[in-house]
Parts: sequence; structure tokens; C-alpha cells
Amino acid sequence: MKISFKYISYFLLLVLGLSMTLTSCTDDLNVTPTDDDEFLSEAFFKDPASYKQVIAKLYAGLYVGGNDGDALPDISGLGGDFSSYLRLLFVTQEFPTDEAIVAWNDDGLPALNGQTWSPSNQFLYGIFSRAFYEISVANEFLRQTTDEKLTERGVDANLKAEIATLRAEARFLRAFSYYNLMDLFGNVPITTEADPVGLFYPVQKSRAEVFAFIESELKDMDNGLAASKTNEYGRVDKTAAKFLLAQIYLNAKVYIGTEKFNEAAVLCNEIITTSGYTFADVPYRYLFSADNNRNGAQSEFIFPVVSDGIAIRATGGGMSFILHASIGGKMNAGDQGMNGGWSGIRTRPEFVKLFPDETATGDKRGTFFTDGQTLDIANYGVFSNGYAVRKYTNLNSDGSAAQKTDIPDTDFPMFRLSDVYLMYAEATVRGAASGNLATATGYINKIRTRAGATTISSSDLNLNFILDERGRELFWECHRRTDLIRFGKFTGGSKIWQWKGGVKNGSGTDSFRDLMPIPSRTIQANPTLKQNTGYN
Repeated sequence: MKISFKYISYFLLLVLGLSMTLTSCTDDLNVTPTDDDEFLSEAFFKDPASYKQVIAKLYAGLYVGGNDGDALPDISGLGGDFSSYLRLLFVTQEFPTDEAIVAWNDDGLPALNGQTWSPSNQFLYGIFSRAFYEISVANEFLRQTTDEKLTERGVDANLKAEIATLRAEARFLRAFSYYNLMDLFGNVPITTEADPVGLFYPVQKSRAEVFAFIESELKDMDNGLAASKTNEYGRVDKTAAKFLLAQIYLNAKVYIGTEKFNEAAVLCNEIITTSGYTFADVPYRYLFSADNNRNGAQSEFIFPVVSDGIAIRATGGGMSFILHASIGGKMNAGDQGMNGGWSGIRTRPEFVKLFPDETATGDKRGTFFTDGQTLDIANYGVFSNGYAVRKYTNLNSDGSAAQKTDIPDTDFPMFRLSDVYLMYAEATVRGAASGNLATATGYINKIRTRAGATTISSSDLNLNFILDERGRELFWECHRRTDLIRFGKFTGGSKIWQWKGGVKNGSGTDSFRDLMPIPSRTIQANPTLKQNTGYN
């Protein structure tokens, strides 16, 4: 068992029958019951326990797509497994890059492999809808927890203080969704608790306006979030807000055309020196094992998406998707602690070549499975084409079994301290006034020493090295698309990998694909939305 909060997320809401459905991206939260077992918002919030339960629903939505795991989907028209937030982030951040390729021929997946997507891509509609669903739940929680409403319900002072922290967490999770929408789609609507409930057409904002909203929210919630390292494992604190703020500053040149590398470096330094999160001095593989919440890896997990084989019923979402889909060919699923594989995801040869060898000898992070696999991907629809990846495992770090083999215990490290080291180093190399090159080199060498890789000198620390090192350290952690765009290597022809552009040897792609298209189904629901350039 990991934390009581997670059990609230995955059990209590099932008993309550919480029904929050999003009929379109232009709806806000609809909590009108369809039968007597469900409830109206006002009635529900009369129960003092309800406040933590709705926040639990927000956290659960990062992993599962509905109130019964994959069943009872949150979003009309999208299956619970298909609409898992983590699964959709992985699909959109990894499949269009050199780090991953998928064998399946589901409508829209080959286009993601080759950067040839269109506005009708169902996976882009999925991530757009999931993010706005989470925003809608957060907005309703914030509507129902104003001082006025709490006073009307007779909420006592102690519970009010706890709710103030929960409100800050709801705002953080809302900001996290807006960050993903801004990163993927650019110009998107902003809805808050101040907007009306029901069908209306929210105004589309520029990417700069969305950036400013996220920045303002993250700065302001420092007053409400729990102090660093004082919250329950799996819940965010002040450091998570600083991390996300550093992340948008690192990418500010892309998002708003203005560099904010020094702001990023300052925040990274604060996290490293004062947050209480510490570099996990354990083997690299411990960070991705089934017991990574308690084997020492958790010391650097700033924002984990919590998994549990017993408490979670999602067989197709979250880590269950990542692990099942990455097993196939001659791989023994039991060696990864799983009950089988779906023969889906591998990596591309150009990514393999970032490592000194294919056997994890010179760098323990290069966890490739090569038996029966070809490095060359002649046909991406064949799982044996391309090396498989064994980064994540559903075995404990000592090799013992996890709780179940169909649904993993492995937590997903959305934010971790090693990424802060890498962000600090990059911001420093890019000219952050507060950065120190020797300090940055020391952070990089800490990461490389844990991986059993050779250390570097300050003269080795350049942007090309940092991009490669981010790949080696953070691959399959939903960063690669964003990283490649920031380095100017996602589209165009400066960095080519197999099947980029939809051809076997790879080709340059148009720069407008640095932004995903606004899904056509979304524009049909809200005709005031403007499509991104290049997709008309």
C-alpha cells in the first residue's frame, strides 16, 4: 500500500458514483445526475469529506480515464483506456520523436510516427479533451469552495484551512493542463471558475496570454500550496509549482518569443538548494521499478503520477499502457513483472546511437532489448524492427514481484530533481546570468556517475551535449517533443531519424508542425476557434 490519498482516488469515488461528463470542449463541468444514485454538486459538497474526494478525482484523472478504471469513461465518445492523460501525453510527446515508434495501425498513430498528422487525428482530440476535462473539474471545485459557499455550509475553521490548500492544488493541476495545451496547441481558450456553467463559447487566447495566465497562477499559489516535502506522497507542493514555472521559463522563447533563461536558472537553484528534495543516490533502474515510492528513488520525485496494481482498475491507461505496449517479440513479459505484451512501442536507431553501446555497459540507462530485434526499422508495423526498451519494470528493485502482473505498481515520475539539474545546466549554457558553469557541470556529472557513464569537463557542456543528455536521462518521460522544439530539431532537416516525415530514411518536415492542429471536432463544437497556421 502506498498512500491513503491514492485509495481515496481509486476506491471512494467509485462508491460515490461521481459522474462528471464533458459533452464538448465548450462545456464546463456538468454534474447533473442521470439517476438517483448520483448527485447534484451542491448536495454533494455538504459532506465535509467531499472536498478531498474531488481533488482525488483530479489526481486520478492523470492516470485513469474514468471512475472505474477504463470503464465509465469521463469523456463522452472516448474510451477510458484511450483517454488516460498519461497515455495520451506519452503518445503525443514520444511517438513523433526519435525516442519511440509504435507498431500499431490505429487511425492516427502512423501519422504521429511520421509527423504527418491532420486536425482529424483522434489522439490529438483525446489529449485536448482530457486536458479540458481536468480543467473543468478544477473549475467546479473552485466554484464550490469559495469563502461564501463554505460559510453557507457551516464549514469550520480547521476544514477551511485544509480546503485552502486543496484549492491551491486544484489550481496547480489546472495550470498543468493549460501548460500541456499551450505546449501542444498554442492558442487555446481559457476557462476559470468565474465562467458560467453550461454550453458557451470560451474565447480563444494567444499563446502569450495562456503563458501569462499560467505564470500568474503558479506565482500566486505559492501562498496556498503545502510547504515543500510536507504534503502526502503523490500530491503537489510549492516545489512542484516552482518546477512548472521553471519549465515554462526554459521554453519561453518558443512560447512568447522572449528568453527567460535566468528566471529558469534562479528557480532551479532554489529547488536544488532549499526544497528538501534530494538526488536519489540509488541505481538508475530503481527510479523506474515497482517500489520506486519507497526504494530511495522517491527522494527526487517532485510530482509522481501514482500507480497501484490493486487500487487501480485501468488495464489500458497510464503505466499499464507503457509497460504492456513495450513488451513483445522474444521478450519474456515476466522479466518485466507483467502478464503479457502488446508488441507496440520500440525506439529508433538514432536514439540508440546516443549511448556508448547497446548493452548498458558504458551507460546503465541504455536499457535496450536486442534479441530478435533489428536496429534498422524497415517496417515500423513489425515489432521486431527497432530495439525494444526495458526502462520501466513492474518488479521491485530487489527483483521480487509486485502486487499484480496485469496492472503495475510503478509510479510515473512526471517531475523529478534530475530534470532540475539538467534545466539549470541548459539555462546556464544559454547565458543565464545567475548560472555557474562549474556548478552545472557538477550536476551533470552527478547524473552521469549514477548511470555509470564517464564524467565530463565544463568544456564539454554545450547545447548539443545537453540535448543528448536529456534524452539519455529522461527518455520515455514525456519530454522529448518539447525538448526537440526548444533546440530547433523537432521539425525541419537539422535532425533526421527513421520514419520522420513518413519515409523510411527520414526527411525534413514543415516548421508549422511544431504546433499540433486544433482538433477539427473541437472547432466544430466551438466555431469561434481559429486553426493553427498550416492546417487550414
